[in-house]
Amino acid sequence: MPTTHSFPTLRTPRGPVPAGSPAWNPQRASSMPSHRYRSAFDRVNVPAVERRWPDARIEKAPLWVPVDLRDGNQALAEPMDTPRKRRMFDLLVTMGFKEIEVGYPSASRTDFDFVRHLVESDAVPEDVTPVVFTPARPELIERTFASVAGLDRAVVHLYIPTAPVWRDVVLRRDRAQLWTTVREAAELMDRLAGERSATTIRFEFSPEVFVLTEPDFVLEVCNGLTALWDASPDRPVIHNLPATVEIATPNVYADQIEYMHRSLDRRESVILSVHPHHDRGTGVACAELAVLAGAQRVEGCLFGNGERTGNVDLVNLALNLHSQGVDPMVDFSDIDEIRRTVEHCNRLAVPPRHPYAGDLVYTAFSGTHQDAISKGFAHHERTGSPTWEVPYLPIDPADVGRGYEAVIRVNSQSGKGGIAHLLHSTHGVDLPGRMRADFSRTVQRATDESGEEATAKDLWELFTATYLTPGRDGRLALEEWTTRPTEGGEHRFVCILRTECGGGERTGDFEGTGNGPLSAFVRALAGAGHEVEILGFTQHATSGGQDSPAMAYAECRVGGRVVWGAGRDTSVLTASVLAVLSAVNRAG
Repeated sequence: MPTTHSFPTLRTPRGPVPAGSPAWNPQRASSMPSHRYRSAFDRVNVPAVERRWPDARIEKAPLWVPVDLRDGNQALAEPMDTPRKRRMFDLLVTMGFKEIEVGYPSASRTDFDFVRHLVESDAVPEDVTPVVFTPARPELIERTFASVAGLDRAVVHLYIPTAPVWRDVVLRRDRAQLWTTVREAAELMDRLAGERSATTIRFEFSPEVFVLTEPDFVLEVCNGLTALWDASPDRPVIHNLPATVEIATPNVYADQIEYMHRSLDRRESVILSVHPHHDRGTGVACAELAVLAGAQRVEGCLFGNGERTGNVDLVNLALNLHSQGVDPMVDFSDIDEIRRTVEHCNRLAVPPRHPYAGDLVYTAFSGTHQDAISKGFAHHERTGSPTWEVPYLPIDPADVGRGYEAVIRVNSQSGKGGIAHLLHSTHGVDLPGRMRADFSRTVQRATDESGEEATAKDLWELFTATYLTPGRDGRLALEEWTTRPTEGGEHRFVCILRTECGGGERTGDFEGTGNGPLSAFVRALAGAGHEVEILGFTQHATSGGQDSPAMAYAECRVGGRVVWGAGRDTSVLTASVLAVLSAVNRAG
């Protein structure tokens, strides 16, 4: 009986083909209720600016600010305890981050105690500034300031929702009332900072859901705070503009950021910061375009942890710069240790296809990709160029502490180039071109039958069984053999051949002469009834040193059939003889 499968019932779009659609696009209107949603342009006024960001280039890294310990921590089903938080903090310091959001001290006892732990254990290096987060509520601001008492420096990060839906539904305040709340909170922060002269405190402000807030209102509030806090170049204020919920394509966010960049008062006294989320899957693009538009500081999480679809991914952003020849100013040279630490602290796995850090991101299974990568490695090694140019690998895996052993992996989709690369990199085997195609067919049969990946170990075992074993243990075997030059300048090959036939064995003495040991061996085989013509032959050492095994490959016509054989031995001549014998035995 044929196997039957049950699939869920899907509502295939059956609406009309939209008017004006070209003949090549038969897509029909779906039943999705898209009419319930408004475009970003209907929800917020995007200021018209003379765009400069499309012509800009990112030529230096912004100030990266990891928010794993606050925003990332809030997104965890099981928030980090102090040991996990400390391990994360130490990782961020080791990587080179100089401003780190360490917690939301008024949100929980755990967060408050962790900030105190950093203070009391003297864990904060002198060039690192902790950031603490607070809502615009007096009692929470006071607890936040209490948490940083004893630090040499800190940034206190004030936030409040400013977008219309949040103002109307959550806070139930109009614009004037909201500004009053913000001003009173900012005045309290200024007073508390003045009372703590032992700690240098700077201020940060986030108008929550900046992307949906009226631009003139954001500008009014930010400029008001810049004046109230008397920002100066040596004590700048941070205005952090979050894409708390992504609402549009990244170019719209860039327009909003450029408007603020060009409109803020005391611009030299303001650090323009962004905090993109990933709701539309474009958080990285939003951050990169925001930097082109004038942002100087980027908040995000390692590997993109965060509420809903996550915060912008700092690993992705920083290594994107690295791949363009721009120093990211943080160290990712041991990406696997970074990933292990983050997975331990967050108790969340990093996906195998995560850019730069996933298990499979430097791996090719496709035959065409493998062939290109293999040739790229060979070219890079041959030329010794300091510039990295290997197809399909945007950066050298070694830059982030990865080896090359997993770059090419073999399954039923793989081709001869990848198979040859693995044999070469693991066993020093350099297959001739036509032999690659021959062995590739063998590998594909094996992987098609198993449905599984063939590891480097599997390939070597299959290669050995296919080509090497027939030379040493086939139906035709060399019991003994010698070869030496004759007085006439030829070579003489004398051997005892054992042949399995008719359920038994037959052994005989044979000899032949030729212009070399292999041609003499071929004539000895002819005397035993095996007509062999060597069509192609190559040999090489598998590694450096006198004891390196040699590999030999022989393409032979045996009884009208073209077959390949291979031999491996510390003696080049023995390897060559075994390669020819392998071909004879494989011919059947």
